[in-house]
Amino acid sequence: MMRRPIKPIVTHDDLLSLVPTGPLWQVGWTAIWPLWPELATLDTCPQDPIHHAEGDVGTHTRMVVEALVADPDWQNLSPDDRSYLFWAAVLHDVGKPAVTKHEDNGRISSRGHSRVGSSIARQLLWHARSPFAWREALCGIIAHHQLPFWLIERPDPVRLAIETSWRCRPDLLCLHARADALGRICLDQQAILESTSLAEMTFQDAGCLHKSFAFANDESRVAFFELADRDPNYAAHENFKCTVTVMSGLPGAGKDTWVSHHRPDHPVVSLDLIRDELGVSATDNQGQVIQAAHERAREYLRSGTDFVWNATNVTRQNRSKVLRLLRDYGARVEIVYVEVSPDQLRRQNRNRPDAVPDAVIDHLTRKLEPPEMWEAQQISIEC
Repeated sequence: MMRRPIKPIVTHDDLLSLVPTGPLWQVGWTAIWPLWPELATLDTCPQDPIHHAEGDVGTHTRMVVEALVADPDWQNLSPDDRSYLFWAAVLHDVGKPAVTKHEDNGRISSRGHSRVGSSIARQLLWHARSPFAWREALCGIIAHHQLPFWLIERPDPVRLAIETSWRCRPDLLCLHARADALGRICLDQQAILESTSLAEMTFQDAGCLHKSFAFANDESRVAFFELADRDPNYAAHENFKCTVTVMSGLPGAGKDTWVSHHRPDHPVVSLDLIRDELGVSATDNQGQVIQAAHERAREYLRSGTDFVWNATNVTRQNRSKVLRLLRDYGARVEIVYVEVSPDQLRRQNRNRPDAVPDAVIDHLTRKLEPPEMWEAQQISIEC
């Protein structure tokens, strides 16, 4: 029996080679669309005709990409910015098939597709071995790609602009939004374009159109994101009782190795070790484990002892609970995120004495949200 040929994995070099270049700036759709089955699925995903009279998501996506590539502002970007913004446009609605619904009133909705699409893009690009910073810049655009359409309608658009500047680059976000507006057929297209222009002006007025807003210091930044009424220009006093290193990364990524090399003398609150002590598996209810970890952390925090919190912490929700505890005790926090390639992750996990089931890793991979620079006083990326 003849074996079916194995389709080669998409590589980052493949992606870069497909970014259009001058003088023709031609999009190679015949090479792009077969890269991932997630793209082909867009051709059969319907959209609400009021906002997307052009039809399915695939048609809209191709129109958006063509509008972006024809934009002189995109053509004049650096090759790195041009490449990740191009692929952000290709993947910006990749989350729609998973969330599209036919409502009772006859309308079609796709609420939450930006967040879901960002997660799908992260998985695809992780397998393509795309550089971390390039990938996360792209995912930031996807996660917030609708924001310029409604930024000025929010109660405090300046605050939201400042927050967004720490999640993606605003000028490129607005450049994508302009292409997103042009790449559709709808009655309110001009209004969308005007909202995008006003959003760009809001970012400019806030001093963060081309870069993250400049806070006075690290504590000012962290406090701004956790306090709704915080003045962004306030210089917070930095006087920490201790420093806590919070590890983040998938099982098998190498967090234990990093701790042994970089924090050999620090006490460690390890969820894996506590599970062993309590006889709780990684798939059991973790309430008892978390409670024990928090109590040990409080002992170090009360005494002002620097220590390491070692757990997966791969979602923002899980990290926020740990960070809240640490900040309540006046600790300075450094998050260290460790990431390796998919193959290396599987290999390192298999070599652990307490290997995590592949199904658990697959589940965590789909939920993965690497830490962003606003979450703590310091973020270190180890890839």
